Amino acid sequence: MIIIGRDYMARPRKNRKICKMPKVNFYGPMGKKDDLETIILSVEGYESIRLMDYEGMTQAECAKQMGVARTTLQRIYEEARNIVADGIVNGKIIHISGGNYELCRNKNNEECSNCRGRGHRNRFGGRNGH
Repeated sequence: MIIIGRDYMARPRKNRKICKMPKVNFYGPMGKKDDLETIILSVEGYESIRLMDYEGMTQAECAKQMGVARTTLQRIYEEARNIVADGIVNGKIIHISGGNYELCRNKNNEECSNCRGRGHRNRFGGRNGH
């Protein structure tokens, strides 16, 4: 059966759970910045890199933490890595901004217990969250 002329609405994107906002949201080459291109890294892209590369989580753990499917997390992470690589290799400014996310907070508007003190071993040999 063929349906012609019917509009279908795309499913709205689910907000990704973000535990920590970046301390700095601009990165780039030092020196003259007026003529450099700026590229955008979404907040959920930043979070995927933070959780997997810095905190040392697996894709499954990271997907659960962010409240998305593992395949969705894999896509977010791959896009984020490509943006970071483009910025480093081509000398572009990386601006961390935007996306579909909500900050994890408990009832007292404090960092949620799932995010605080997880104690994952990061790739730099130390333990995070303590």
